[in-house]
Parts: sequence; structure tokens; C-alpha cells
Amino acid sequence: MSFKFELIKQCSSSGARLGRVYTPHGSFETPVFMPVGTQATVKAMAPKDIEEVNANIILSNTYHLYLRPGHELIEQAGGLHKFMNWNRSILTDSGGFQVFSLNELREVTDEGVHFRSHLDGSKHFISPEKAIEIQNALGADIIMAFDECVPYPCEYERAKKAVERTTQWAKRCKDAHKREEQALFGIIQGSLYKDLREKSAQQIIELDFPGYAIGGLSVGEPKPLMYDMLEHTVPFMPKEKPRYLMGVGSPDCLIEGVIRGVDMFDCVLPTRVARNGLAMTSRGKVMLRNAVYQNDFDPLDPECDCYTCSNFSRAYLRHLVKAGEILASMLITLHNIRFLIKLMEDIRQAIRDDSIIQLRERIINVYG
Repeated sequence: MSFKFELIKQCSSSGARLGRVYTPHGSFETPVFMPVGTQATVKAMAPKDIEEVNANIILSNTYHLYLRPGHELIEQAGGLHKFMNWNRSILTDSGGFQVFSLNELREVTDEGVHFRSHLDGSKHFISPEKAIEIQNALGADIIMAFDECVPYPCEYERAKKAVERTTQWAKRCKDAHKREEQALFGIIQGSLYKDLREKSAQQIIELDFPGYAIGGLSVGEPKPLMYDMLEHTVPFMPKEKPRYLMGVGSPDCLIEGVIRGVDMFDCVLPTRVARNGLAMTSRGKVMLRNAVYQNDFDPLDPECDCYTCSNFSRAYLRHLVKAGEILASMLITLHNIRFLIKLMEDIRQAIRDDSIIQLRERIINVYG
């Protein structure tokens, strides 16, 4: 099946909406959280584990896969799905955020970005055409246009130039895109300037992509500023197409994004904090390194249905963390991913029940 978005319900009390996305590798309901598998793997999780926690789409990273093992090799393997043995949907980002995070290792021009690899210092160049070539070879269901992501804070003129460049690059990406079964999303930029967000949204939407992302947020700005930009930007985005907020994964930001009309989210947060011993639970954050859990034989989260919470105590998990055992990262990561997947299931049910505002209050009471 080719790409399609179906809007099922628009919440009457907020901007929250229920939808379904169809891709060549299956469908998934929105709002959805996408676990991040940066290098063709969600860290500390096997594909069967990701399926068992009911994740139906994951994200992989173009920049990292281009550098290692190389998109040509993955194409020879039959594409990213076969290479990593994942039969559900995949979204690949364009590599723009990673390239622009390199700072002193990169030089941006209108043609593209010259940069040095963070792995070995080797020189590379990614243009909009190259970003699409890589993603066409990877074969993900949803791919992203190459954009210029600016940091926070950012001067107005620099942000304006990035908007202009992002629009021109989006046009070049669309012209370079060769595989119709892959849905190419455009990205809206503009930093924290409302006029630039509006301008970027109008220009990108004119190009008629099958979906749109909001980039350049969750890059260090205070959360109220991010919410303000969402409230200003989302109304310019088409109702009949999916809306994707890039790089957001904390429970409070997820529900606030949903309330403002966002459909798709991704973030490395749940896997990154898990490797440091931090769990997200229905009762708040649990730092398992802390001594208070040494003799705590309760489940990590009594309200969670994951393998970790069904079989192991906080005391055991703390022991694994303190001992530096690999299993600690595996079990806590599995829980954190399931926690966010379950949170999105609850959010979707709340939209069906018209109780999203009440759910928001419960989430903010714990994570706000």
C-alpha cells in the first residue's frame, strides 16, 4: 500500500486529533511516538522486543547510516527493512540536524553542507540531492527533506536565511526524489520568530508534500516558547496531512504537542536515560541508582504491562545498574519505550472519549 493519512476524529475541546497513517510496511494510529533506531537499531532492544511493546514505526538516521555502514551496502542488502529485520514502518530523517550539530566541523553553503565525519575526520558533502539519494537507497517508508536547523538562541537574520535555504532545498529534494512508494515530508523552520514560522509554513506547504514536520524546536529553548511556536505554526498546516514534531519525547511535551494538533513525535530520550538507570513511570521518574531502591521489591511501575515490570523488582534493576550489567540497559529501555507507547495509546483513547483535557492534567501533575 502506498502512503495515506486518514483523519479519524478532531477533538472538540482542543487541537488533538486521531488519525491513521498507511505505509508500504503497515499502518499505525496517530498520535504516535516513534522510538529512535539511530544506526539501524533501537539501542539495547531486538526488533522482536520493539514489536512486543507495540511500536509500529521507528526512526533511523540518514547521517549515521551514510557514514557507517554506508547506504550502498544497505541497498545491496535489500534496503533498511531487510538489513535490520524490521517489517513495520520506518522513517528516516534527512541528516540535517546531525550535520548542523557538528558546529566547527561543517561549512554551510547554498549548495549543501561540507563537513568532517565525527568518526574519523574524513571530508564529506551532503546536498539536498545527496540526502534524497541516500534515503532512496535506504528505502524507508517516510523520508525527510534536507533542511537547515539553527540553534537556540538564533539571531533573526540567520534564522531568516535558514528559512530561505530550507525552502530552496525542499524544492531540490522534491525534484530529486525517485521512489514514489516513499513519502517525502517537508520541514518547517523559523526558530522562535512567528513571522518566519508563518513564512516557512506557507512556502513549504505550497510544495504539496504528503506530510509536514516542524523542525528547529526542542533544541534548548524553554518549553513555554516551544508551545507558543506550536500554537502559532500548526494552524497553517493542512488538516488532511500528518504533522510531525521532531525531537520531542518527554511525557509533558508529548501531551502538550498533541493538544496543539501534532500527530507524530520522536526522541532518543527514553533510550538515552535508560542507559543511565533512569526510568519513566506512571508515578514520575525513577532513578534506579538511588539507594532508596536497594530493598524495594515492588515492580518498577505497577501500572505497566511490559516484560520488565511483570518480572523484575526495583531492587533487582538497581543491582544490575550498580553492577554495570548490560541487562540493566535492556530492561529499562524496554520499559521506557513501552511506557511512552502506552502513553500514546492512552492519549488516543482519551481523544476517542473526549477526555484529553483530563488526561493532560494527570500527566502534567506528574511530569509538569
